[in-house]
Amino acid sequence: MDTKKLLLAEDDIMLASLLKFRLEREGYHVTLCADGKMVKEKLESEIPDLIVSDIMMPYFSGIELTDFLRNSLNSTVPIILISAASNDENVVSAFEMGANDFISKPVSPSELLVRVKRELIRNKTA
Repeated sequence: MDTKKLLLAEDDIMLASLLKFRLEREGYHVTLCADGKMVKEKLESEIPDLIVSDIMMPYFSGIELTDFLRNSLNSTVPIILISAASNDENVVSAFEMGANDFISKPVSPSELLVRVKRELIRNKTA
């Protein structure tokens, strides 16, 4: 089985480190980006197998990045958005822009892992 490449976009360094550690322990290769600008630069050179992104990030929000992926890059890569601001407007916007899943903070590393696995399986069979 080839190692799946994940891009984790999270500006909270403690949460990012925790999630990265858990995902890597499960065998994923994780690239960490601390802001939307870094994410866009990475995406212009390589599209990962899955993206996990906070909605509220410097430079470009997770929703703007989802729109960029879906409309500018025409990518179908699975996207899981996370946010502490899990109001209906954010959730609806996330799905309207093309996100595959949405998780409210605080994020459980175990829950994220299950959702990552599920989206990778769905994407493989699509």
